[in-house]
Order: sequence, then C-alpha cells, then structure tokens
Amino acid sequence: MAKAKSAFVCTECGAEYRKWQGQCSSCQEWNTLSEVHLASARPGGGASPGRTGYAGDLSREVIDLGNVDLSEVPRMSSTFAEFDRVLGGGLVPGSAVLLGGNPGAGKSTLLLQTACKLAQQRRILYVTGEESLSQVAMRAHRLQLPTNGLKMLAETSVETILAVAEREKPEILVIDSIQTMHLEDISSAPGGVAQVRESAAALTRFAKKTNTVLLLVGHVTKDGSLAGPKVLEHMIDASLLLEGGADSRFRTLRGQKNRFGAVNELGVFAMLEQGLKEVKNPSAIFLSRQEIQAPGSLVMVVWEGTRPILVEVQALVDESALGNPRRVAVGVDQNRLAMLLAVLNRHGGLFTGDQDVFLNVVGGVKVLETSADLAVLLAVVSSLQNRALPKELVVFGEVGLSGEIRPVPSGQERIAEAAKHGFLRAIVPRANAPKQAPKGMEVIAVDKLSDALDAL
Repeated sequence: MAKAKSAFVCTECGAEYRKWQGQCSSCQEWNTLSEVHLASARPGGGASPGRTGYAGDLSREVIDLGNVDLSEVPRMSSTFAEFDRVLGGGLVPGSAVLLGGNPGAGKSTLLLQTACKLAQQRRILYVTGEESLSQVAMRAHRLQLPTNGLKMLAETSVETILAVAEREKPEILVIDSIQTMHLEDISSAPGGVAQVRESAAALTRFAKKTNTVLLLVGHVTKDGSLAGPKVLEHMIDASLLLEGGADSRFRTLRGQKNRFGAVNELGVFAMLEQGLKEVKNPSAIFLSRQEIQAPGSLVMVVWEGTRPILVEVQALVDESALGNPRRVAVGVDQNRLAMLLAVLNRHGGLFTGDQDVFLNVVGGVKVLETSADLAVLLAVVSSLQNRALPKELVVFGEVGLSGEIRPVPSGQERIAEAAKHGFLRAIVPRANAPKQAPKGMEVIAVDKLSDALDAL
C-alpha cells in the first residue's frame, strides 16, 4: 500500500507546509497549522505522460476567449427578494453558496423557509446534521411553512449524502452544517480542518458535476469570521454573512464574496414569530427618530452594494474623569474615529482630548465606507456644543487628514434618496453637488471641514 501523505494547513490563510512549525510564514499567526491527510493517487489513474513529460488529458481543446458562449446563466429565485439581491439576482445552477452567522442569527431559519417554499415546484434535498427530523418539522410547523414536497435527510456522512443525492437528483442541496460533516477515509473528528476542507471539496465537486445548487451553513468564530480553514472560502462561489444578535429584531445579510454578483450587497430582514421577513425599505426602519431632536443625532447616507440607505448616527461627548479618555464606536471603525477627532482638533479648532466620545450607528448597521466621516464629525460637534442639528438635515462625505472634504461614489443617487424621504437640506462634498438640486431641497456644497462647520 502507498504511504498516506499529509500536509499542514494554516487555518487563517490556507497556506500549506510539508512539516509543522509554530508560526505561519504567510500570515505571521502563531499555532494555526493543522495536519491534513492527503488522498493518495490511485495507481494508473492518470494519463501517461507525453513527450514533454506532463501527464493529463491531451485531447481537450483550447478555446479562444472571444468564442466563449456569453448566454446568460438562468437563475432560480429564492422567493426572497432581499436574498436574491445579495446573491446577484438569484441562485445559479452549479454554484456553491456558504451562509455564515452567529448562533441564533437565523441561518437555518432562512434556508428552511427558502427550501419549503421552493419545494412546491422544485426538487430539494435538505440535509441536517445538527438537528433531528422531528426538530426541523416542529420548527417548520411553528413558522407555518408548507412541508409537502421537501425531502429531508438526517445524516453526517458525506459518502451517504452523495449516494442519496445521486438517487434523488435534487436541484438544490442544503447542508446544515458543514462543520458536522465527515468523510470515512479521514481520521480526524468532524469540524476539524481536514474534515471541513475535504467534505466541502467533495460536495462542491458533486454540485459542479450535476449542476446542483449547493447551500452550506457555516459556523463563525469569536471574532465573527467564518470557522474552518481559509481555503473553504476559496472553494465556494459566494460567501454570505447573516449579522445580528439574538437581542436585535433586524438581521442584515451581507455578501462578502460573489462570483455572480456585486460584493458588499446588503439585504435586510426582520425576525418575527413566523420567521424572517424581508424589509423592502431599509431606510424607513433605520429612521424611526423622536419628534424632539436631541444633540449629537444626525442622518447620513451610506451606500450598500447597489443602493443607498439612510441611517442615523448618534454621538455622546462628555467630560472624562479618567486620565485616558475613552473612545467607543459601535458600527464604525474605532481607529477611524480617533483619526477624525484629531482632524477636528487640528482643522476645526475643537479640542476633545479631555472628553469621552461614544459613537453609535442606530439599528445595528455596520458602516464600512468612508462616506460617514463628515456625518460622524458633525454629530460629535453637535454633542460637544450641546446644540441639536435640524431634523431635516442629511450629511455625507469623506474627510481627509488635511481637513478637505472628498467626494464619494454615487453622490447623485444619495441626494435623491434623501429627498425621497423628505429631507430638505444636505451638506455634501462640492464634487458631489448636482447642477440642479431636487425640488424642495437645499444642497450645501463644502470643500473643507471649516466650511461644513460654518454651514451649521
């Protein structure tokens, strides 16, 4: 028998090594290498080498890129418009989609709702490795979902799942979750690096070969990243993250990788007794403001994927009783908040070095772009001066280190979205100012931070 080969794979970046070492040379992380047993090549499995010494099938044709068929790949709707938006228009046959999220975020609920509705007209196989069939049936009954037509299987062996899938020939295969799956010829326990990697590879090969949509549920680590080897994210076609804690009513589905659509697309759902319900107008739920405007509150326009969303940012500046004042930011990068406060001190003439600064984006939204810079600073100024800003004011723009206000993408669409929700005044970068403002709206174009402070 051929000797079984093994390699050591970094769980953070996916780099491979022939022997174990304490630190990964690629990502510089410590104690992240795990042993993976490699499947030995079958004798006689490959083609005989040609004159050049390379093995492989030499009968395959080389095709010119200009001759490749550009016909649109047909997509299947998931019955959720927000889910389809994040996927790039729907489910693509032969694609592998990984859905991750914190415990209780609603991953299994979302896929069960999708599977039950699609099972009325398509062949679907739902494989559960974490729950019994009775538990899944009870949840479907509680959510008042149609249960007829959905094929269920409680199994963790990948070999058995593939054999059943070959017999049933489903159009969509749901695996809940990939961390519970295992292959018989790998000795490590389910959830380990080797099992997750090889199980996902076997399931993905089956999906590509049979043109089946593969939906995988994945766990996340303490810091919110997907658990398992980093190479898992390279195998699949789309990686989605369902965000939102158990104490929050709303869930956001964000695309982190998508070979068939735009990344960083955002879908918003509300968790109700009947399961997840999509939110058609996210700006409306994030703008549930009080009648009396409080200091430190301001509305900004952020761009998520292919659409603008209006969210409220709140700042609280208070005199610090500590030698090192606190800087706490929820929904935005804390390091960027510290940088913006330094810009405010240097170019705005307002000192916050002896103040505690707390910042929060209402609704649990995470702002990943720089268009929130100007709104954050003006909210801080409002709280510092204890003076409320006008309720009909909306702000966006990037702030540079020299105090200049830089333009942001899709400025016209942001202004139009704010006008649609009844805002009457906007402070925007000069390069984003339209030639003709929307009817009933005053657009104030600024070049520097001092201009924005004067406009208040």
